[in-house]
Amino acid sequence: MLWIIGAILLIFIIPVIIGMSISAPKHEGPKMAHFDGKQFKNPSGASAQGFAQVLKWMTQRDQGPWKKLDVSYGPKPPEITHSVRITFINHSSFLIQVDGVNILTDPVYSQRVSPFTKLGPQRMRPPGIRFEDLPPIDFVLISHNHYDHLDKPTVKRLYDIFQPMFVVPLGVDKYMKSLDIEKVVSLDWWQEMPLNPELVVASVPAQHFSGRGMLDRDATLWCGFVLKRADGNIYYVGDTGYDQNIFKEVGQSFAPIKLSLIPIGAYVPKWFMSPVHISPEEAVQVHKDINSQQSVAIHFGTFPLGDDGQREPVEDLQKALKEQNIPSDEFWVLEEGEGRDLR
Repeated sequence: MLWIIGAILLIFIIPVIIGMSISAPKHEGPKMAHFDGKQFKNPSGASAQGFAQVLKWMTQRDQGPWKKLDVSYGPKPPEITHSVRITFINHSSFLIQVDGVNILTDPVYSQRVSPFTKLGPQRMRPPGIRFEDLPPIDFVLISHNHYDHLDKPTVKRLYDIFQPMFVVPLGVDKYMKSLDIEKVVSLDWWQEMPLNPELVVASVPAQHFSGRGMLDRDATLWCGFVLKRADGNIYYVGDTGYDQNIFKEVGQSFAPIKLSLIPIGAYVPKWFMSPVHISPEEAVQVHKDINSQQSVAIHFGTFPLGDDGQREPVEDLQKALKEQNIPSDEFWVLEEGEGRDLR
């Protein structure tokens, strides 16, 4: 009987120990409107679902179809460009080449977005650009510390090879430094820093949450980024639920927005996902809220994170554009490895 009790205890204790050990360092600082001294919160008060809702979702999942795709790699990007060029790697990973600067957003090259190599959401299509084909990277923008946006092996490899500057939300700098990444700057919402004399990055609010383990829920900030430039700004939305006030304010504060990278995936079931992920229909509304001249779909088709199928976000995006009388060429859906110059 004792060994049975011991086995049952281990079943519960081991996950707790693992969850504690993988938790990221927490932000420490004064209280603010969106930080109570321990946890960050969204402007609207919305929050991610709790443990009971997670269990409900996991036991009732009805996921659309996914399959592994053998996607060919795209061509090697140019070393540098003095206009604006974007290349889709996949998920939320983009290469943004602007005004002579090479920037990566939330780069992920691992096979799983998980603390474990054999468990967790698996990559269903390869990155569109070989890591070896990346140009010299000057800056990396990390929107928050979830595994599908902050990939430990990828950021360490980038730092070892290119020594870029990492721009992260408050508190995430501690985790980066624990990986021996010293070139890191953390920004609060609405803070800015120059990347060069012609280019400035600003951190802006998003409606999301953070955490890598059991003890660090919302203990670091999440954000989007705006690249400010004289010839029109570039908005990387990151991960977010829909909050019209956020998008209206960003759109007004950083007009004109020439290019936006907007998420469209992991929105099903809506009752569970809507506080932290927008649907394709809401992505089109974001495009309108911020008066984006050109938008690009991100966060879809690579990792099965929600119950939407692999092609469902793209199909729903096209349907929403048609219903709202917006030309499809105002909201690009790029193939892996595809690069486009912005005119």
